Amino acid sequence: MDRIIFHVDLDAFFASCEVLRDPSLKGQPVIVGADPKEGKGRGVVSTSSYEARKFGVKSGMPISRAYKLCPQGIYLRPDIRYYKEISDQIMEILRSYADSFEQWGIDEAFLDVTKQINNNISPIELAQKIKDEIYTKIQLTCSIGIGPNKQVAKIASDFKKPDGLTYVPLDKVRSFLDPLPVEKIIGVGPKFKKSLNEKLNIETIADLANYPAEKLNKMFGKMGIYLHQVAHGIDNSPVREDYKRKSIGAEITFDEDVEDFKVIYKSLELLIDKLHKDILKGGFLFQTVVVKIRFSNFSTYTRQKRLKAPTNDKKVALKIGKYLLKEFESEMKKKRLLGFRFTELSKSKFIQKTLID
Repeated sequence: MDRIIFHVDLDAFFASCEVLRDPSLKGQPVIVGADPKEGKGRGVVSTSSYEARKFGVKSGMPISRAYKLCPQGIYLRPDIRYYKEISDQIMEILRSYADSFEQWGIDEAFLDVTKQINNNISPIELAQKIKDEIYTKIQLTCSIGIGPNKQVAKIASDFKKPDGLTYVPLDKVRSFLDPLPVEKIIGVGPKFKKSLNEKLNIETIADLANYPAEKLNKMFGKMGIYLHQVAHGIDNSPVREDYKRKSIGAEITFDEDVEDFKVIYKSLELLIDKLHKDILKGGFLFQTVVVKIRFSNFSTYTRQKRLKAPTNDKKVALKIGKYLLKEFESEMKKKRLLGFRFTELSKSKFIQKTLID
């Protein structure tokens, strides 16, 4: 039997939650993120309402840029605890409809509803039923994409927004995917897109589907094969909820650009100290550490180091973190942001010796 997969995407979720809390914001350009401070603020946009998007404001955009585009916007600090409370209510509704369920972040989820579809209800009718229940109980809208696999469903959910519903049956997958830009595929970011565009002249998903698979494999390895299959509408990945935490990380956006690298190292210590408490609290070991640094011109670099064995030693993390940052000490540009992340987390049933031990 062909699978029926839903991808549910909550529309402009953070901004919509703020409108839910304060109905006077309805129809206004709401921008959730950092304080713009009259165009001199730090940080980025978390979410913007569709009214703000008409001015060009996008998620991930520097808040100072957003302010220049939309100075009349209503700027609000994120209230993650409140957003999670709303998200949890919606995810419980979605779980009740799914044969299997997979939550993606706070505002997205995949549902495998193959067994729910029968002669009494079509995929579109079931999706509309879900949308109606969310709106009736929570007063929020969502967009749902329906397809034979996760990739197609995810792309379809973004096809009509907000409050959209797009169904792509199996026999229509190629005609749906072919004209779309290649960056619509999950996993194709700006850098990968640029590489495909400039090196292979691949602009659309059809271009990718028609490119020889063996050449993609030679250039990109398993990722090349994955891309070729997706371009042909093939994605056999299951819908399943994974409670395993894969990483723990945090970032600091400085109130003012930092010139003294001693401040960077001190900030690194504070980040690691904070995150290490989470490591111990969760009973985790880590095997890879990642540092991220962003300069005043928004150029961003990440560096990582994988250990030979998992550990939970804070001293090891700090030593490697400083080592990874050392190459940037001589960089004259001021520093805007610092991030640190523990990845490849695992749990241990016994007390792990540290690498120093």
